[in-house]
Amino acid sequence: MRPKYIDIHAHVNFKIFEEDHSAVIRRALDNDTWFFNVGTQIDTSREAIKLAHRYEEGVFAVIGLHPIHTSASYHDKDELGEEGGEFTSRGEIFDKKKYLELAKDPKVVAIGECGLDYYHLSVESIEKQKKAFIEQIKLANEIEKPLMLHIRNNPQDKTHNAYFDTCELLKKFPKVRGVSHFFAGSVEDMKRFVNQGIYISFAGPITYKPKPEICDYEAVIRETPLDMILTDTDSPYVAPVPYRGKRNEPVYVREIVKKIALIKNLHEVDVAKAIIKNAERLFDI
Repeated sequence: MRPKYIDIHAHVNFKIFEEDHSAVIRRALDNDTWFFNVGTQIDTSREAIKLAHRYEEGVFAVIGLHPIHTSASYHDKDELGEEGGEFTSRGEIFDKKKYLELAKDPKVVAIGECGLDYYHLSVESIEKQKKAFIEQIKLANEIEKPLMLHIRNNPQDKTHNAYFDTCELLKKFPKVRGVSHFFAGSVEDMKRFVNQGIYISFAGPITYKPKPEICDYEAVIRETPLDMILTDTDSPYVAPVPYRGKRNEPVYVREIVKKIALIKNLHEVDVAKAIIKNAERLFDI
């Protein structure tokens, strides 16, 4: 039986869900919501697969190395929000052999989350990110699975554009498929991705009070073709209205679908069905 909603990017495999992940997953499945648990390092990737195998259907895994984990770095509540707390990344070198073994698991539907994160700008960190990103692009192409892209700009620095740089890298690998999760770029950034066959996924912030200086979500959503749209919660972060300020979870993805339908002046049921078809097409589920 196919779901009504799909959250293509959640982290129920994170420690914040350790005590109640079964209840969180059950809530999603009982409300016709399927979702992907996304790894950010080797350990959370393994945990994503472990959780996926506890359920016959509806729970999948994505495995990869997040760009912020390619260097040892500190991340606080100003960056992550109250839901994320704070942590220091130990820094991990991408080990293709280990990730290839994980990628062979039938529950794995994509490689990531990988990409470019310019929140903490430094030449050294960006070079490490690009190296790990390219290795994951090659792995995705080798096993013929799409990429789960994480792309983030530094809001204080308009001279660098992680979306543009990501597109330039992807051009070197014409076979690549994927989705830009938690999209927060411009209409022009979106069009570059769509022209390269990269899907656009929207998250909780589209339901917040507009901040066009950060991202004009209404303009981007209006311009994005419906057959290239996906949805994600990025749980436990950025819960959509009316749950903002609470720990996010996959079942709330329906609020994102509602907002997309409102902006595009379409029926919610039609938008939800289109998103399911898009996910089936991209991830072969």
